[in-house]
Amino acid sequence: MAQSKLTAHHSSGGRVEEIERGWRLSIPAGDSDSYRLAQLDDYARLPRRRFPHRFSPSTSLRTSSTFSLLARTSSDSIPGTWGFGLWNDPFGLSLGFGGNPFRLPALPNAVWFFGASKENYLSFGGRVSEAVSRSPANGFIAQTFRSPRFHPLLIAAGVAFPFSRKATRTMLGRIIGEEGVAVGVDVTEWRRYSLTWEEKRVSLEVDNVEVFESAVSPNPPLGLVIWIDNQYAAFTPEGKIGFGVLANPEPAWLEIKDLEIG
Repeated sequence: MAQSKLTAHHSSGGRVEEIERGWRLSIPAGDSDSYRLAQLDDYARLPRRRFPHRFSPSTSLRTSSTFSLLARTSSDSIPGTWGFGLWNDPFGLSLGFGGNPFRLPALPNAVWFFGASKENYLSFGGRVSEAVSRSPANGFIAQTFRSPRFHPLLIAAGVAFPFSRKATRTMLGRIIGEEGVAVGVDVTEWRRYSLTWEEKRVSLEVDNVEVFESAVSPNPPLGLVIWIDNQYAAFTPEGKIGFGVLANPEPAWLEIKDLEIG
């Protein structure tokens, strides 16, 4: 496996520091007046169509992407979100100024380990095959999303949004494929997290034991992201929307080592 070329990003006192065989991502204690972030990624200066992680199912050159690292956190109840994996940065918005690529918001494609405090509600309860499968909305989750670039229901969802956010959310749940499970491990201890992403399957492991397997495989291309922040976002089944930043009374950190991706 090849080592991914990562770029550090941080705000409001967030820090990304090298440690032996890895990095420590940390945010300081603070109230809810500012967004605090520490992040490593390999896609920030790229347009979404050039994100580096993809495979070519029709050839024998590359049929899967793999990811593995050791990780631990400062607490099992960090206000905000943290995690690591592959995604398409769907909520990133850039108009192309300051050397950044032009990038509009998109529907989510992701496979990752995701830590989200109780203020978050990060599940659309989307339809998978013949049944509705609901991913946990917060906690520590192994999760995958698959979305098309466009779907006719998006027009109806946009029209419905000013009148019924609940109806909009229901339509998004029909568009966005999603599955996930709660992962019941002590995240403050060093553990090895691994994922395998194939055209029709994803598999996530903790300490070499599979904890989640799904046929909901995200559409490429994707970028690698590792982060910790004090942000929350929620879109509940009742149609209630909430987002913002949270106070974190204590400093928080995520340490990673022995990152491999291929």
